[in-house]
Amino acid sequence: MNLILFGPPAAGKGTQAKRLVEERGFVQLSTGDMLRAARASGSELGERVAQIMDEGSLVSDEIVIALIDEQLEVQAGAPGFIFDGFPRTVGQAEA
Repeated sequence: MNLILFGPPAAGKGTQAKRLVEERGFVQLSTGDMLRAARASGSELGERVAQIMDEGSLVSDEIVIALIDEQLEVQAGAPGFIFDGFPRTVGQAEA
């Protein structure tokens, strides 16, 4: 089972996601956390993300989808995923 959490900032999405992770063993995929981790990694992708964020621009759908796809592969045996902050655009939803 996969879940998408929708809601405004501070609505409790993260709190509910943590409960599901603890109680059901789901993997939380937070695009914000993934983008910050990519930036901190120093990888080629991380440097691209850092440049975009430093410019105050939005990270492209292509990059966000690549980060999600990577985690889906790495965590393939998980009982389910919680998408936190994804999808944010029609392009991401269609991916």
